[in-house]
Amino acid sequence: MTDITDPKAALVELRQRLVDARGFLDLESKEAELAELREKVSSPDLWDDPDQARAVSRRLARYDGLFDKVGGLSSKIDDAEVLLELAAEAGDEGSRQEALVELSNVSKELDDLEVESLFFDEYDDADAIISVHAGAGGVDAQDWAEMMARMYQRFLSDAGFGVTVEEVTEGDEAGIKSATFTVKGDRAYGTLESERGVHRLVRISPFDANARRQTSFAGVDVVPDMGDQGDIEIKDDDLRIDTYRSQGAGGQHVNTTDSAVRITHIPTGIVVQCQNERSQLQNKARAMAMLRSKLAERARQDRLAHLEEIRGDQGEAAWGRQIRSYVMQPYQMVKDLRTDHEVGNIQAVLDGDLMSFVEAYLRWRRANHEANHEANREANR
Repeated sequence: MTDITDPKAALVELRQRLVDARGFLDLESKEAELAELREKVSSPDLWDDPDQARAVSRRLARYDGLFDKVGGLSSKIDDAEVLLELAAEAGDEGSRQEALVELSNVSKELDDLEVESLFFDEYDDADAIISVHAGAGGVDAQDWAEMMARMYQRFLSDAGFGVTVEEVTEGDEAGIKSATFTVKGDRAYGTLESERGVHRLVRISPFDANARRQTSFAGVDVVPDMGDQGDIEIKDDDLRIDTYRSQGAGGQHVNTTDSAVRITHIPTGIVVQCQNERSQLQNKARAMAMLRSKLAERARQDRLAHLEEIRGDQGEAAWGRQIRSYVMQPYQMVKDLRTDHEVGNIQAVLDGDLMSFVEAYLRWRRANHEANHEANREANR
């Protein structure tokens, strides 16, 4: 946020922030892509593939809005400068106050634009598949996994994303062993990438008769939803496909057929499950799409040679692997161990207030990206 108490200094700072935002947003390359998107939208066979058509239309609308916003901010800064000049010449306090309001509005819009500039990665615009699974900690960990699944559902709902529950595996005594959601919406993957890793909870265990403090772990995996577009060849011999009865409501709504599907990709050990659809065939098709997305993400990160840095070790969710700690006793705090961002109100976070962690991660990611880019440039000189 720019300090507008000194309007002349504010004008200089706001113009520089706009220049910086143009660079972060890489508007030159987006301008070329914008022309391609408009050409695709005008194609008569665009809607032969509805999913692709929606993705193209959504991206075009976002780019059009982005260019309109940048152009509008430049005009607003110029208008504020004219108002300030008029106020200085005529001693018009009304014009000066109007200029200050305009500068304040520009500063707020630039804050939003700078957040927009944090989404630069290849798949940030994609839909996402997020999975939560209980780690070390027994029944406490399964309860923690359920708390996290609820946290994400609230966060995503409040943020306006569409969420489909693909599967939930209930815990032995309480909580869940795993849950998988498909998330659709603008920049779903970019928003959720910060959550990939191991999350650690410290609290007085509600399952311990002696009320001792317990440490529990849950693992979160996030991949971009590639649908059927992932260019991944999957051999039938590499798959183990199991069917089981979907877990649903009781009484007359009990599912009496083995319609749920679990697919294990034997070479990688990746397991996907789907029980959301009505038929086994539909669940299998959706599970295959999720598997293709996970394999595509794995291949992408292998190509980039950043598997350890970006994804982290996807081993057991336990000590020494956590990205974020949630402490309820002896004090209350949620702290991200990558960005050092922390919040004291743990209940608000568990109720879905995650955006400050998302934005802190995105800024941390961009800073690392710029540092790596600069290091590579220096190395190539």
